[in-house]
Amino acid sequence: MEKTNNQSVYWTHFTHEDWKMYIATTEKGLCYVGSQNQSFDELSQWVKKYLPYHNLVQDNEKLQSYATELIEYLQGGRQVFSLPVDLHGTSFQLAVWDALSKIPYGKTYSYSDIAKYLEKPDAVRAVGTAIGANPALITVPCHRVIGKNGALTGYRGGLDMKKTLLTLEKVKFN
Repeated sequence: MEKTNNQSVYWTHFTHEDWKMYIATTEKGLCYVGSQNQSFDELSQWVKKYLPYHNLVQDNEKLQSYATELIEYLQGGRQVFSLPVDLHGTSFQLAVWDALSKIPYGKTYSYSDIAKYLEKPDAVRAVGTAIGANPALITVPCHRVIGKNGALTGYRGGLDMKKTLLTLEKVKFN
C-alpha cells in the first residue's frame, strides 16, 4: 500500500528586526524553528527526513501565535514558551529535548549535566548529538548548553546566534 501526503506542516518565514527564520507547526504543535538567515531548503530537508508523508503549506495565520511568543522572547518579555510542541525524533532525542526544556531562562548546563540528569552519565557524546538534532531552536533552548569549561560549543543555528540568545538572557560565558 502506498502512503499519501495527507497531513500538512504549516510554515511561515518569521521576521522580527534582525531575526529571519522559518518556523513550522503540525496540527499538534510547533515542530520546527530554523536557523537564523537560512534558506527554505533547511526546513524542506528537515520535513523530507522526519515527516516524509506531510505536505508543506505556507500559512502565516496558523503560525501567528508562535511568532508572537518568539517576538516576546526576543524583546525580553517572555522567559517560557507556552504553546504546544510536536517534536519528532528518537526516544533518546525526545528525552534530551525534554531535559533542555527544563533549563531555566538565564541559566546554562553542560552536556555532562544533561547526561547525568538523564541518568546516563557516559552518554555525553550522544547527548551532544541529540542536542545538535534539536528541530525547534530557541523554544527548546539548546543554546543554554555550553561546554563543561564554560566555553561556547557548536550550535545548529551558528555560534553567533547562540551568543546573541545567551546575551539576551544575560548569561555569562567564556
